[in-house]
Amino acid sequence: MHSPERIGRYRLERPLGTGAFGTVWLAHDDVLQAPVAVKVLADNWSHRLDIRDRFLSEARLLRKADSKRVVQVYDIGELPDGRPYFVMEYADAGTLADRLNAGPLPVPEALRLTAQAARSAAALHEAGIVHRDIKPSNILLRTGPGGTDRVLLADLGLAKSLAQASGLTLAAGSAGYQPPEQAEPGEGIDARADVYSLGAVGYELVTGTVPAAPGQVVRPQRLRPELGDDVQRALMRALEPDRERRWPAARDLADELDRLAARAPARRTRRTRRRLDGVRRRLNVVTLTVAAVLAAGGAAVAVTLMHHDSPADSVRVSDATGRIAAVVPAGWGRQLRDSGWNPRALGLGSGQEPGLEVADDLAKWPDLTAPVNGVFIGLSEHGDVTARVNALAHSGCHYAGNRAFTSTDWHGRVRTWSGCADGGSIAEAALAPASGAKQPQVYVQVRRHGHDDATDGILRSLRVT
Repeated sequence: MHSPERIGRYRLERPLGTGAFGTVWLAHDDVLQAPVAVKVLADNWSHRLDIRDRFLSEARLLRKADSKRVVQVYDIGELPDGRPYFVMEYADAGTLADRLNAGPLPVPEALRLTAQAARSAAALHEAGIVHRDIKPSNILLRTGPGGTDRVLLADLGLAKSLAQASGLTLAAGSAGYQPPEQAEPGEGIDARADVYSLGAVGYELVTGTVPAAPGQVVRPQRLRPELGDDVQRALMRALEPDRERRWPAARDLADELDRLAARAPARRTRRTRRRLDGVRRRLNVVTLTVAAVLAAGGAAVAVTLMHHDSPADSVRVSDATGRIAAVVPAGWGRQLRDSGWNPRALGLGSGQEPGLEVADDLAKWPDLTAPVNGVFIGLSEHGDVTARVNALAHSGCHYAGNRAFTSTDWHGRVRTWSGCADGGSIAEAALAPASGAKQPQVYVQVRRHGHDDATDGILRSLRVT
């Protein structure tokens, strides 16, 4: 479908991201002479009244919050084809996920940013709203007076009023940030669900790693030994599986993190820098999809059931746009992130492209020392994926060589590493259309912990529309 040049009085400049149900554009308000963000419902969902209502509900909840700590909605309207859109303030400094691209943050900065995010969540709670999907990509940054960053909470696509949340019957949230009460259908939730997610955000900002499943979280001092005991206690209390043992409110967590940030030394020691460099080397390219999960709509939801139109020992998975589909071993198909990636993480041009990540435990994906079986698939419409994949390396793994791959739809090369710290192996493929077309290209990463190599079967099953 041809992209519009204007929506109402708003002149569109470029897409900021595409999620499960809509696209967010950077636009210019010619009347107020200011940049804005415009979110438009995707045309393939325009016939679904339930999706339309959910889309509009996000705008209404943002307006209901009416806080400078939450993204503001300025306008709402409808395109000539009937699709709704709403206009929001533009966060010019990116997201916390963008900040994490360079690795863990200095402790005082990580604590202050998490505290600000917690105060944003508290503003929602005071308005009677629970977010249900707080994560770095949904925490936006806007440049404030004097160049300081103002933290804004965004993407209320899964948000509910607290009155409704107490009787929720559907699981929701993103793997690694999802409290246990949100993972099971039928569990009512309250504001403490967001406290857990905020704890996960703080944990990732400090360590560079998404926490493991509730009750299995590695203490952050193991990943960052110089971290103070009081900081560790504050984060681990937020990450308590039993909500009765968590911080009772987001504002309480914010107060404690601000207190700790004021006491933490601002300067990185040489030991700290060496430790952070080690964390970055260990995470390497497997942090791609953690940092690239979409900020502009379409939550990355952990699921336990996917398409079963495949053999009994496998499942078919697809991304939120429906453009990417593949068949993976059934045991790998326990959790799915489906809302896209930013090829910048691979060294390609920045943008938002279709992508998915499926694994038996997504929380373990960023850590090469943790056994996990799974697949990441990312589509790129621009740039040479092969050149970027050829430049990748995995510290702690043995490079086992490369080979050609050819199927009916794709050709390319597969590079493999074995003997990784978790005892498993990694295969990475750069694929181009077998027809000879230059685009789209596909990046695939397969991690497995075992002897059966499913790589070729996954690559042969890959379909892109």
